[in-house]
Amino acid sequence: MNRPYNFSAGPAAMPQEVLTEAAAEMLDWHGSGMSVMEMSHRGKEFIAIYEQAQLDLRELLAVPDNFKVLFMQGGGLAENAIVPLNISRSGSADFVVTGSWSQKSQQEARKYCSVNIAASNELDGRTSLPDPASWQLTRGASYVHICSNETIDGVEYQTLPDLRALGSDAALVVDCSSHVASRPLDWSCVGLAFAGAQKNLGPAGLTLVVVREDLLGHALAVCPSAFNYKTVADNQSMFNTPPTYAIYIAGLVFQWLKRQGGIPAMEARNQAKAALLYDAIDNSQLYVNKVAPDCRSRMNVPFFLRDEGLNDAFLTGARDHGLLQLKGHKSVGGMRASIYNAMPIEGVQALVNYLHEFEKRRS
Repeated sequence: MNRPYNFSAGPAAMPQEVLTEAAAEMLDWHGSGMSVMEMSHRGKEFIAIYEQAQLDLRELLAVPDNFKVLFMQGGGLAENAIVPLNISRSGSADFVVTGSWSQKSQQEARKYCSVNIAASNELDGRTSLPDPASWQLTRGASYVHICSNETIDGVEYQTLPDLRALGSDAALVVDCSSHVASRPLDWSCVGLAFAGAQKNLGPAGLTLVVVREDLLGHALAVCPSAFNYKTVADNQSMFNTPPTYAIYIAGLVFQWLKRQGGIPAMEARNQAKAALLYDAIDNSQLYVNKVAPDCRSRMNVPFFLRDEGLNDAFLTGARDHGLLQLKGHKSVGGMRASIYNAMPIEGVQALVNYLHEFEKRRS
């Protein structure tokens, strides 16, 4: 079956193999007589699903033994509160604000701790990343928060900053929601990483948290029990009922990723897809991407038509060509193509062909 290509930023396209497998198992998972969404989260069937998902994710992301993998709820927005509730024990945290998501993160954290803006790219229109050497870090801050890929603004860290090299012993907190599992993560630099699943890992409803063990057990007294990382870790993510079906689907995605060759293979594919699309935009007289080339996102490619009066015609034609969800975020306008792991290179090529065709008709 030929499906349209869905460029949504999230919830995003899923691997078709995963959707087909889930459909086949909807009424009866492996002869259990139950759908996964009907299972007790403490029953042997779901425990098997959960444990396999944990093992596969640890293998895929090469998570070290001294990190806990937590399956939580609330998405990235909730983590903006849950992180300071758990690890802001000094009472202060530094934030590097590079786009819409890190801006929301620092605003939320102010409810629970003192916030210092260590660096920002606001003056250049969110089109670059400030050099870590220029960051104004606070002595004694509990953590430094970055969003390693800004979904709306299209900037991405090509390497994670090493806070030790900057003279800081703070934990690096990474919101990696929109590029997790698209490239390796250097865990030697990370204290905590979190990601909403609905872009590269699975459906909305599941939030991944990978946290170094020494950061557990320091939650503020006001932290709700269900959001206390140590409580969640001690109960294998089942202190409260977890998002069982979302974990199951994510587990299928993890197995799909392994069949594709794992994260190194996905990174190579993502590099090729991004290069194909950026090349088409850069060599056009109609389209423009404003992000500095050295920090362009491989996952989220915002672009603008130089004649914005053509926007509606462009989107209508795209839908007619089976290219969906290309309208940019309302806060920035323009267009955006999200090309996560599940987007095949054929989908990017179809978009590039349409870009050329649309421009040619108007030249």
